[in-house]
Amino acid sequence: MEPTTKKRILVLCTGNSCRSQMAEGWIRHDLGGSMEVFSAGLSPSRVHPMAISVMAEAGIDLSGHRSKSLTEFHGQAFDLVVTVCDSAREACPLFPGAKKQIHESFSDPAVYGATGEDALGHFREVRDEIRARLIGRIQRELLLD
Repeated sequence: MEPTTKKRILVLCTGNSCRSQMAEGWIRHDLGGSMEVFSAGLSPSRVHPMAISVMAEAGIDLSGHRSKSLTEFHGQAFDLVVTVCDSAREACPLFPGAKKQIHESFSDPAVYGATGEDALGHFREVRDEIRARLIGRIQRELLLD
């Protein structure tokens, strides 16, 4: 019997600080046994502390994550590339080496300018929306191979 290889997923956004990090965390948590998951940004910054905080509330530890540049993944093959913001889709409409590419746009929780509980509320909304919309879609996309 031939050994099964894990599906490789790359999640892209602008800064690799919030949305793509949360998506990577959810995919790894919900589908991780059968997936290798990575995330990157067009202009990486640091992982946002509130993204780390709200994912910790859901039992997912992002504290060891770092923002990575898209260039770190050039030349690599992926079963699925997921863009989670419109600017990433516009800048990277086709990722070389991707068998499939999909787009699900999520609002950037860091741009609201809110602080404290209001800001955390925005991060929680985006966190929950990412899980609700993305996990099932990834499962459907990868079953179509």
